[in-house]
Parts: sequence; C-alpha cells; structure tokens
Amino acid sequence: MQSIKCVVVGDGAVGKTCLLISYTTGAFPKEYIPTVFDNYSSQVTVDGRTISLNLWDTAGQEEYDRLRTLSYPQTNVFVICFSISSPASYENVKHKWHPEVSHHCPGVPVLLVGTKSDLRNDGEIQRKLKEQNQTPVTHQQGAALARQIHAMRYLECSALNQDGIKDVFAEAVRAFLNPQPAVTKKPCVLL
Repeated sequence: MQSIKCVVVGDGAVGKTCLLISYTTGAFPKEYIPTVFDNYSSQVTVDGRTISLNLWDTAGQEEYDRLRTLSYPQTNVFVICFSISSPASYENVKHKWHPEVSHHCPGVPVLLVGTKSDLRNDGEIQRKLKEQNQTPVTHQQGAALARQIHAMRYLECSALNQDGIKDVFAEAVRAFLNPQPAVTKKPCVLL
C-alpha cells in the first residue's frame, strides 16, 4: 500500500490538532494542549486507491521554529492552516508558513485550509474583531491567498462540527497523486 506523508503547519491555536484528532477519531478534543510534535495515521481510499496517510502535527509557536523543520524531510504534501477567526494567522501564511515550507521543501504540493469555519458568523468573534477594526477572513480572501502562494486548493473546515474535514485529507492525497505540472518559466533576456 502506498504511503503519503502529510505535514500540517500554521500558527499556534489555529486548530491543527483539533483538525487531525477530529479526522482520525471523529471526536472533537475538549481541551487545548499545545503540540510540540505528534503523528497520526489513517487509511484512506481516494478515487479508488487505498493510501496509508501519515499525518504530522507540528508546533506553530515561534520557539519551535528550528525543531519543527526537522519534520519536513520526505514530506509529500503540506497543509498550511489559518483560522478564519484570526486575520493575523491568515497574514502569517504569506509572511511565515509558505516561505518556510517552500524554502525547506521546494516543489512539494501545498493545500491552504481555513479552519474554524463555524466561527465566521459567531457574534462574539465578530464583535471582538470589530473592536480591532477587523473581520473574519472571507472565503474569497482564502481563495485569493491560495492563488497567490500557488496552493493546489483552498478548503475550509470546522473540526468542531466535522464540516469539510474529510475533504481536506482527500484533497491532500489527490495533491500528491495528481501533481500540478511544473510551470516552465521563460528565461529573462536582455537585448
């Protein structure tokens, strides 16, 4: 059986661990425990092919930057996460996460995932963000960022109510099985 290594990255507390636990066990974790490293394994059938999916959970906190990259070798696909309820985590995809994974693993497919989609219309979240002149990240903003970083897909999910989580990992498998053709860049010519 073919095996795929999928590494999940993103800011601390964006819901990476909840996404993985919810996907692998069907249950939402009750408390927040920051991750340093964790591994999960799941057998998944995508487009008629059964795959052993090895899921690597990573620490988003800055103090683990050097340690986290040790999990990157032999990665087949990255899932970069941000929280829909955290515009700062969305900005960090551009400024931290995408540069980090593309530096350490150039050419490895990337999925962009907006987590906590259940909070987009939450009144309390909207109020707190409004106090800072912010709003939850829109689907259009997520899709635009995915295009900007050349992600294979943009998906949204909610680990709390299981919305879209199976799609995230089915698409991660597809991103590896059906890679995008490399864009051939024309050389710069000065005349």
